[in-house]
Amino acid sequence: MFDYIARRSASTVLVVISVTVLVFLMMQMTPGDPAMIMLGEYATQEAVSALRHQLGLDLPLPVQYWRFMSRAVRGDFGRSIRTGQAVVDEIKSVLPATVELALVALVFTVLFGVGVGILSAVKRGSALDGVVRVVSLAGIGMPTFWLGLMLVMIVSHRLGLLPATGRLPVFTDLPRITGFYLIDSLIARDFRALGDACRHLMLPAITLSITSTATIERMTRSSMLEVLRQDYVVTARAKGLPEYIVIGKHALKNGMISVVTVLGLQFGNMLGGAALTETIFAWPGMGRLMVTAIRARDIPVVQSCVLVIAVFFSLINFVVDILYGVLNPRIRIQGGSK
Repeated sequence: MFDYIARRSASTVLVVISVTVLVFLMMQMTPGDPAMIMLGEYATQEAVSALRHQLGLDLPLPVQYWRFMSRAVRGDFGRSIRTGQAVVDEIKSVLPATVELALVALVFTVLFGVGVGILSAVKRGSALDGVVRVVSLAGIGMPTFWLGLMLVMIVSHRLGLLPATGRLPVFTDLPRITGFYLIDSLIARDFRALGDACRHLMLPAITLSITSTATIERMTRSSMLEVLRQDYVVTARAKGLPEYIVIGKHALKNGMISVVTVLGLQFGNMLGGAALTETIFAWPGMGRLMVTAIRARDIPVVQSCVLVIAVFFSLINFVVDILYGVLNPRIRIQGGSK
């Protein structure tokens, strides 16, 4: 098992490095000069050259990448070209918003995706099963930007049920303790702020989770149908065990192995792919920060955001691998013997 974990750790490091190299090269090929963007189109060539030298943009690409990675390992991501602030401070200020949004979206995905998938498998062939399959297909094919805009137009503007932008009302005075507003409001015992934070989370979380929920629902249904045909499930039913025990104790644990895999990937996608949702709902998260940085060719911010997302994504996949062994001991034994 130790050898398996060591190999997984090494592969995780290689993935993170490969992603940062790829993004670094893509940013270098993007049209536009960061120094020119900072100084304006009427800046002299001497001023542009001096700023490029000050920022290290005139160095060879391998040297620029090595300088960035050597500082990043020490927790120093440099300074933003656009704002001049420390990149690590900018990421710290927006990362809790993205993680909080992704976690709430994951809760929606688990509750509705897994729950409805199990119900659809148990009621296979019924009218409910047919409706669920149609809705899940629509959810998978539904563009995120379209759903977000429709929710803003209908739920927020026309019906006035939920707010469309931000994390809290403008004049809410909530002390920033952890950066997670749901937790901060509980610590401060400000239940009005807690309600406002929940209301602001609803629309972006639904938008971010809709595709994942549909995917998990179909995966859960498929896995449960396969498990329900196994001999041990048939034997459990023949013994006269209640259906909830057959489903919950005998079928669900084995049926969740493939679902956990997809859940881990979906959570990583929520963290890394929330930029569109955050832009639509003006959510002050890391995805929105990265979009702003890409437009300004703020290379240190883009590279740092990608590095953080890649680390999160790799750690999530590592945790998923460990959960394999919890759900199925045979996988743990096979992984340790390789």
